[in-house]
Amino acid sequence: MREPLIVAMEVAQSAGKLIKEKVGSITNEEITQKSFSDFVTKVDLESEKAIITNIKKYFPNHHIMAEESSKDYRMADYLWIIDPLDGTTNFIHGFPFIAISIALMYRGELIIGVIHDPLRNETFYAEKNSGAFLNGKKIKVSSTKEPQFSLIATGFPFRNKQYVSNYVKIFHQMLHSVNDLRRAGAAAIDLAYVACGRVDGFFEYSLSPWDIAAGTILIKEAGGVVSDFDGKDNYLLTGNIIAGNPIIHKFLADKFKEILGGVNG
Repeated sequence: MREPLIVAMEVAQSAGKLIKEKVGSITNEEITQKSFSDFVTKVDLESEKAIITNIKKYFPNHHIMAEESSKDYRMADYLWIIDPLDGTTNFIHGFPFIAISIALMYRGELIIGVIHDPLRNETFYAEKNSGAFLNGKKIKVSSTKEPQFSLIATGFPFRNKQYVSNYVKIFHQMLHSVNDLRRAGAAAIDLAYVACGRVDGFFEYSLSPWDIAAGTILIKEAGGVVSDFDGKDNYLLTGNIIAGNPIIHKFLADKFKEILGGVNG
């Protein structure tokens, strides 16, 4: 049997080639609106089909949870969690922040994470208790200790407008507390960048498991901390996530408790 990590890396990179060929050439006929501010393209579907087919070839009895097809969060022995094209809106517009995100969970615990950026040919990967890597080189979270020197990534709650008021409060506080904020529009990229120290922390509302599963094990294996807004481990269920190096994560978590009163949302 092939090693799951090797399979995950290979299928992510293969899907990345398919996606890269289509950047800047997608037509309106190949785009479908699923809901307000939520789109899917023919390339999302092709990428997902290829990823699932190749995983099933090696692991036919494993379960799959993927953005465009099976969304059941099953308690299976082995569960693959797949985002075939994170940053679909970026992809449609040719904004160069997209990724493929693949994670494997064993009995409820994440054991493998792969995030592949096809435009920069960067593959981030981690296996439980084995460290985190970028293109074969070990990575770690940043060593930034002072919040005022930190660069924080975030994402807007564009699909969930009920969170906008609280988000604006948080954003306002962060602007006065950190060096700067960045919004790339692809949570997988944001999390990978936390893992390799390009940004010091990250927070976002209401994400899906396939947006964050791979990135969370990357960050943990790179020495970082991940939690929901209450500082607990329910981020895959709530979709509300804070991540960072240990010091910056604590700063962000404390800010959220101060602003939201300890309410996860």
